Amino acid sequence: MAYEVHPFGYTQNGEKIQLYLLTNSNGMIISVTNQGACLQSVIVPDANGRYIDVALGYDGAIDYFNNSCFLGAIVGRYGNRISGANFSLDGIKYQLNKNEGNNSVHSGPDFWFKRIWEIYKLPKDSEDGSVSMTFALKSPEGDQGFPGEVNVRVTYRLSSDNKLSIIMYAKPSCKTLLNLACHPYWNLNGYAAGSILKHVLQVNASKYTPVDDELIPTGEIASVIGTPYDFMNAKYINTNIDKIKGGYDINYVLGYSKFIKLAATLTSKLSGITMKVYTDAPGIQLYTSGNLKADGKSGAHFGEYDAIVLEPQFYPDSPHHENFPQPIFTPNHPFESTTTFAFYVND
Repeated sequence: MAYEVHPFGYTQNGEKIQLYLLTNSNGMIISVTNQGACLQSVIVPDANGRYIDVALGYDGAIDYFNNSCFLGAIVGRYGNRISGANFSLDGIKYQLNKNEGNNSVHSGPDFWFKRIWEIYKLPKDSEDGSVSMTFALKSPEGDQGFPGEVNVRVTYRLSSDNKLSIIMYAKPSCKTLLNLACHPYWNLNGYAAGSILKHVLQVNASKYTPVDDELIPTGEIASVIGTPYDFMNAKYINTNIDKIKGGYDINYVLGYSKFIKLAATLTSKLSGITMKVYTDAPGIQLYTSGNLKADGKSGAHFGEYDAIVLEPQFYPDSPHHENFPQPIFTPNHPFESTTTFAFYVND
């Protein structure tokens, strides 16, 4: 295992930003920047023995400060949407910023990707052959409208068998809502390869949470059977996408447990790469980048359906639906979640 540190530009205030590269014994490389603790690249072998970057990203720190599409971002305090941009906890109503119509999405506009994260642990090799590093952020009392101070740790761990684990931990000073999420965009043909509609997807979920026209869950937990949302059996992403306005942006029900489970499998027959997503989160958001518009690495333009996001998390708008798992955490019950993206070459 090995790691490198490279200059990555400066913030708008002139602060120096770094890019950290972790490499395993198979030549897989991940790059992470302390600007937002964002995942900048993931380079993996394909079926032809080439190494390709399958994660969308930017070339420098300023782009990550203005990362309106959340490329590779760590999202907090609450990933996804909260209707009416408010919630109640123990009888107290909290008002959030409305940054998507009448609703709050990803707790903006003061997003965590705008912040410089501290290096909590520099890259180091472990006895199991993995290499990891940890970033830290202190979210102050009342940050983004949420109660309490929160100390956040995010660890990126690259194993010798081409598995990237993102381990998120957040300890609040008082009872509060926490729904951290990692938000990489994937294209298994390469970040600049264009459409992912011919990728094959399978999701291990028989139920999903239907939404209204503002993408807010109705509160129903419905079967995917007979709907365009059924990915229980692997199929091309474009099989029924024309029946979904704007493409997929929907939460699947995985079941709430502390155990890591296989949530989804994504395959490109063109590159011969398969990515499996394992998580202990109760849900996973499928987003096929119907609203994606960004200029990324090496001048690449990212547009509609050029990537897919498979984002483990609590269900959207959970505070307003008692039948959903509740992302409520305390000093004695901190938030902890692990997601692993495992890469394979198809036989």
